[in-house]
Amino acid sequence: MKKYNWAILGCGWIAEIFAGDLQLLDNANLYATASRDLSKAQGFAEKFGFEKSYGSYVEMLEDEQVDIVYIATPHTFHCEHTLLSLQHNKAVLCEKAFAINESEVQSMIDASKHHQTFLMEAFWTRLVPTFQKILKIIASKELGELKMVQSDFMFHSPFNDQSRLYNLDLGGGALLDIGIYPVFTALETLGVPENIITNAIKSPTGSDQHIDIIFEYENDKRAYLRAGFMNDSCNYSIFHFEKGTVQISREMNCPIVIKTENGIEELKEDDGAGYGYYFEAAHVMECLDKGVIESPVLSNNFSLQLIQTLDKIRKQINLVYPNHDIHD
Repeated sequence: MKKYNWAILGCGWIAEIFAGDLQLLDNANLYATASRDLSKAQGFAEKFGFEKSYGSYVEMLEDEQVDIVYIATPHTFHCEHTLLSLQHNKAVLCEKAFAINESEVQSMIDASKHHQTFLMEAFWTRLVPTFQKILKIIASKELGELKMVQSDFMFHSPFNDQSRLYNLDLGGGALLDIGIYPVFTALETLGVPENIITNAIKSPTGSDQHIDIIFEYENDKRAYLRAGFMNDSCNYSIFHFEKGTVQISREMNCPIVIKTENGIEELKEDDGAGYGYYFEAAHVMECLDKGVIESPVLSNNFSLQLIQTLDKIRKQINLVYPNHDIHD
């Protein structure tokens, strides 16, 4: 089994979750960290056992021993840091949202192809066993056709104009931070919608602190999606079929609840230890073992469809990020 040297670009809280899960993989070597604050990179490296730390992103990318870069900076920097990593021929796993708009995502995909270097959006939920089981149920049609999806992701976070959740300069707002999960769920299960209806409650900074989205499809199929920072929620996804419903939680290792006319059944998929991020890390290394530059499971074309959908939603609620316009 080939062992890969991982590097973390951006040492915030999401990087801490990822690094903890990376420790669970035998073929992942925790090699380098980088932050604009060297002491932060050093503290992160010491906490998780990385071999090196850098106070410059470029300096880390110039390290020839780095194989894969996990990008965990704020949304508005994803495109810049992905392009920089690809230019140094480093495989890239970039946090969601992949970038701020379609134009940026397309430039990232183009760069991956130009440099023949691996690129994938870090959508860990696509690769956990529980969600894969949902896709198998849909494909098997054992419960008939999927007719409707309900998916929520909400938690309470008090307003703070400097917070990553509310600061538009950092790509703040419910849509790109957590609304992307319900949108992803609908796209993966029902596909690209024929029509989108959106309503949002704005914060004082102009970011969306709550958003309601309806996806309309042919044959009266629907998706009802919610995300926000105004209140807590159970955060379930419920899939309505012709012959029953299937419910999953956003929490790891929770049972899949299937309700039909025959009663209620609970299925347990083993989502393993940690936070589930190691599934995506393992998948990246499997792709590199095969010599491919994109995932056959979470393709860059899907990420392009996802950002196109997010752009359409943003236009409807007039959500604008400084210096990151949406281009028609």
